Amino acid sequence: MPTGYSKSPLELLNSSHQSKVLKAAIFSRFVLLILSILWRTLLAPYDTSAPLNPNCLGNPSPPLPPPLLPSLGSAIENGVVWDSVYFVRIAQCGYEYEQFYAFLPLLPACIFVFSQTVFAPLVPIIGYRAVLALSGYVVCNVAFIFTAIYLYRLSVIILKDPNAALQASVLFCFNPASIFYSSIYSESLYALFSVGGCYYLLSRANNIAVLWLALSGFARSNGVLNAGYFGFQAMHQAYDAFYLKKRAFLALWILISGALRCICIFVPFISFQAYGYYNMCLGRSSDEMRPWCKARIPLLYNYIQSHYWGVGFLRYFRFKQLPNFLLASPILSLAVCSIIYYVKSRPEIVRSLGFQASVEEKSSMAVIFSSQKPQRSNDTQFSEKYSSRKQENHNLKSRKKISQGEDLAEGRTVHGSLEKLGYTSAFVLPFILQVGFMAATAFFVMHVQVIDRWQHVSCQPVRLYIGLLC
Repeated sequence: MPTGYSKSPLELLNSSHQSKVLKAAIFSRFVLLILSILWRTLLAPYDTSAPLNPNCLGNPSPPLPPPLLPSLGSAIENGVVWDSVYFVRIAQCGYEYEQFYAFLPLLPACIFVFSQTVFAPLVPIIGYRAVLALSGYVVCNVAFIFTAIYLYRLSVIILKDPNAALQASVLFCFNPASIFYSSIYSESLYALFSVGGCYYLLSRANNIAVLWLALSGFARSNGVLNAGYFGFQAMHQAYDAFYLKKRAFLALWILISGALRCICIFVPFISFQAYGYYNMCLGRSSDEMRPWCKARIPLLYNYIQSHYWGVGFLRYFRFKQLPNFLLASPILSLAVCSIIYYVKSRPEIVRSLGFQASVEEKSSMAVIFSSQKPQRSNDTQFSEKYSSRKQENHNLKSRKKISQGEDLAEGRTVHGSLEKLGYTSAFVLPFILQVGFMAATAFFVMHVQVIDRWQHVSCQPVRLYIGLLC
């Protein structure tokens, strides 16, 4: 890759910073574990569903002998509350009831696999349900630690500042929603595959990025939004191929490839809806069918959210929910602040969806969003030579302007290099758009307090750093 103002991700990564992020992530998990044990010892839990464990409806397993350490098993199971009850139950008995399909299968599948393999020898000691809970805790906490590391790497690429990336990653380790990442919730796995997928996308490992972002759609329904990153990539690559390189066939191929990648990310969620339709609707008479089975587009997930949880447009706007809106106000304010800061800093980028970026930024985006590895095939040698020459010319101009202290890109002063744009650069736009969509959805449609954990699993490098600057 040509040298110049834009360094490669490997050049910017700092091994000592990654070590600090790893230590911060592990330390934060131990702190939360101690606090959780302390509060459960001092205070009675609000949710008392932890001890409930009826027999499975489908294939009830034969009764197991009493565990050797029942008190230890009970202590582990006491943390199985709220949504954790559903995840553990699904891992134990499968999707028994209609409302269970609101919880996607990646976390229950991981819990089941670990309980049958790594932690299977502990079943006679603490009991099977405690082993399921222990498996869930391990999966979620380990996923969180890896998420923090990938978050640092992604932040380095986006912010182009290892120190700012370190700050964002440490803030992530101690964010207000951190308890959900140590509980048996799907946030940790979703965050891992979302942040990791974005990292691989910006590292030009598109096939790995597709796999990781698709897996995020198996963890949470909003994983389908991650297809937008490939849509943004394909849009800009096709524009470059058609208008700048005058290669219509290449532009068409880029659009087709981008569409296929987006479909791959949609497949997990759609296949899970089909699985629910197969179990709940097929083979039943019209009188036995649930209302959603008869819909033109039978989306089980939407029906469950509306029917069982009261999710819908403005349905949460009730006076009694005012405390929940106040609870969500800090993270909502941070999200809105991030968006306003970016829009005010780069209004032309937002209006044009990145097509009015400066020449230097377009060159950087061509490198960041390139679908090719540094090793090039014969089919792309021409475009690589073209991009290389253009990049070298722009780098030469940038170095001249930096040395002379001139303004760059419509009056912006370059402080040392274009790396200073970092958090307001054009390729941050898809992260900002996702923040806006998620914040609006949480405020107008969902239970607004969920945003405290929902917004923390996406767009961390942009939102945390820009939020601090605000």
